[in-house]
Amino acid sequence: MFRITVVESPSEEKWILQGQLIGEFASELSANWQASLDRCSDRPRVVDLNDVTLIDKSGEEVLFMMIHQGARFVATGLYTKHLLEELQTRTEMKKEG
Repeated sequence: MFRITVVESPSEEKWILQGQLIGEFASELSANWQASLDRCSDRPRVVDLNDVTLIDKSGEEVLFMMIHQGARFVATGLYTKHLLEELQTRTEMKKEG
């Protein structure tokens, strides 16, 4: 099970993700994210991962893409914070290389 809630305000879009960011759910998140970008909103996007219980490789790739496209993340879990740090490092290496 996976749930995406987007709360729009004048200052930002807050994406609240809940459940398992795996397989089809990662594809669903990617499609929704791209649709949001296509609407040309220039508001910052904040992604709340506090209620995400599992992230597989496809989920990691979607998060990597989101970081590359300027998303900011909120995460309290040790694993999730560590994963985001690794993905941020990959993004910086990609920009340099």
